[in-house]
Amino acid sequence: MDPEVPFEAERREMLEVQIRRRGIRDSRVLEAMCEVPRHKFVPPSLADHAYEDRPLPIGEHETISQPYIVAAMTQAAQVRPGEKILEVGTGSGYQAAVLAYLGARVYSVERNPALAETARVRLAELNYREITLICGDGSEGYPSQAPYDAILITAAAPKVPPILTQQLADGGRLVIPVGDLAQQVLLLIFKHGSEQHTRTLDPCQFVPLIGKYGWPEKTIRTH
Repeated sequence: MDPEVPFEAERREMLEVQIRRRGIRDSRVLEAMCEVPRHKFVPPSLADHAYEDRPLPIGEHETISQPYIVAAMTQAAQVRPGEKILEVGTGSGYQAAVLAYLGARVYSVERNPALAETARVRLAELNYREITLICGDGSEGYPSQAPYDAILITAAAPKVPPILTQQLADGGRLVIPVGDLAQQVLLLIFKHGSEQHTRTLDPCQFVPLIGKYGWPEKTIRTH
C-alpha cells in the first residue's frame, strides 16, 4: 500500500484484528478490504471512525455494516473476476465497491432514492465503473439481468425469498441474513441444478429487508 494512503494504520489494524483473526483467509478479500477506502463511504463527520469494529449510520435510518461482516459475506460469496453479482441493499455503496474491486460486474439495488443517488455519485467519483445501481424493491431481486453467479443481501429477511434463489445461476451462491427484527443468522446457500444446500455462518444484526418478499413497511414503523 502507498505510504501516503489515508488511515493506513487504521486499515492495517482493521485487517489484522477484526478480519484476519476472525477467520477470513481469502487473500483477494483481504486485499480488497485493505484497499477500498471505507472512510469515503461514511459521512465526513464519521470518517475517523470508519475502520472501527462496528456499523455506522449513513443517514435515512440505514447503516454501513461492520468491516468483518462485509469481509465474511464477500468471502462466502466466492467472487471471481468476470462474474455477475447482484447486491440487494446498496446503502453507501461500500459492499458494491468491494465486489467490483474483486473484478465482478455488480448490479446493486437500493430502495431509498436518496441513498441510491448519493451512492451513485460517490461510486462514480471513485471510478467504480463496473457497478450498475438500481432504485427499487430489492426483495424481488433484479430479474432482467439474471442469472447471477452470486447474490448478496445486506438487509435481514424473515425467510429466504424463493425469487432470489430462482435468479441464481447453476453453481451460484446466495448470502443472506435471516431471522427476526432483533437478531439473525447469516446463511450461505449453494444452488446445484434443482437442489439447494444451506450453510449457517455467523450470528448478525442487519437493518430489515423491506419489500414484497421481505418485511412490510408498516411492520417496521410499528416495531
